[in-house]
Amino acid sequence: MKSVRNHLSLVIALFTIVFTMQIYLAVDRTVNAYENSLTENYSIVVVTAKKMEPDALAALSPKIKNAQEISTAEEIEQFQSQMKQRHIDLLKLSLPHFYSLHLNHFPTPSEVNDLHKRLQANSDITRVEDFAQNHDTLYKLLLLFKSVVIIFAIAIFAVTSLLVMKEMRIWQLQHNERMSIMAMFGAPVWLRSAILFRLSIVDALIASILAISTFSYASYIKVGDEQLRTIGIDVLLFDPFND
Repeated sequence: MKSVRNHLSLVIALFTIVFTMQIYLAVDRTVNAYENSLTENYSIVVVTAKKMEPDALAALSPKIKNAQEISTAEEIEQFQSQMKQRHIDLLKLSLPHFYSLHLNHFPTPSEVNDLHKRLQANSDITRVEDFAQNHDTLYKLLLLFKSVVIIFAIAIFAVTSLLVMKEMRIWQLQHNERMSIMAMFGAPVWLRSAILFRLSIVDALIASILAISTFSYASYIKVGDEQLRTIGIDVLLFDPFND
């Protein structure tokens, strides 16, 4: 019974390590997917007095992935029933040009500030809207979440590692008499420790099978998929072939 408890303790410790590592991988994969989603949805709007080529705007910084002109046709159509055509034509001529700039990655607040200054320094650009306040809030939340996940994973890994070392020490004491007798007959260290290695391998296999079964079942019943879809993320939380 005591031996079973020792085996169970080590299996639980090893399972906790594997479980924690997999949770960390899943959360890290989710955070990266969310960061990519933020990158796709985040853009900087610039206003120019005269028409500019999108490629010329994109060339202003290596951080800019592409630039697209924002059409004002729909807004102008709202006034067509209230204004004469010549006034509509004058409005089209007097309106500035609007462009949306998409970036290569989700920028840090300092990168947003530097890009804002670079764009504002261009004489053809009259205004830059980078939505800095909303961006800073999202970036800080993202950074905080990453930090919490890393600290949590390190703490769990450290505690379970100490538990594994303790269990291995208990096993060594339990088999100390047998190992001492084998040493007296000149058995090498690897042979004396063979029983410990065999027990460790068996428990590690059991813990791995339990972890794979747990995450396979969680993936089968689509745990967390609905919550992730609500924030626009489609990501594979558990990949049995790559994880």
